[in-house]
Amino acid sequence: MSKSHPRLLHHFDDPEQQLEASQSGMWLFLVTEIMFFGGMFIGYTVYREAYFEVFAHASNHLSVWLGGINTAVLICSSLSMAMAVHSAHQGQRRKIVFYLLLTMVLGTAFLGIKFTEYYHKYGENLIPGLDFAFKEGNAGQAAIFYSFYFGMTGLHALHMIIGLGLLSFLAVQAARGRFSPLYSTPVEMTGLYWHFVDIVWIFLFPLLYLVGRH
Repeated sequence: MSKSHPRLLHHFDDPEQQLEASQSGMWLFLVTEIMFFGGMFIGYTVYREAYFEVFAHASNHLSVWLGGINTAVLICSSLSMAMAVHSAHQGQRRKIVFYLLLTMVLGTAFLGIKFTEYYHKYGENLIPGLDFAFKEGNAGQAAIFYSFYFGMTGLHALHMIIGLGLLSFLAVQAARGRFSPLYSTPVEMTGLYWHFVDIVWIFLFPLLYLVGRH
């Protein structure tokens, strides 16, 4: 890609410098996201230690099977996203589109399963603030657990929705031949974002679903 290439912004000397700047910016953004989620993880850990028995009973109302399936779905989506990045490096337009769409299908499946879980919790009156009912211990402490559950998984789902929007944009751009071995920065940066969202779930699953389980 030469200096006059339309994808090379005027304030960069070469494609390598532009890519390094993009990577640095994305990693800085992800660090702020880590701090954001980290605060929620710390708060959850403090309350989990304080009310472990009630948290364990509340956690037993979550479906380990659905959570496990979602974990497998996200791991597969990370693989398909990695393949999309690899295809972009190789300049394989059709494969880029295919793997981006596959990642979107897997991400949509994850959200479908997650919202099914939310619906079940609604039917069991386990949503804090909406006629919350919990008979296996202190309802107030259980409400704290479910507040963290909906807050943390809901925030994660929001990041997934944003990721799906980015992927749909990339798929359209890829179909138009906008990416090549000389320019695949948007695909790479979106890949980093998607992998981060997947990693967050890898921590959420055991923290929320496996409390007190053996």
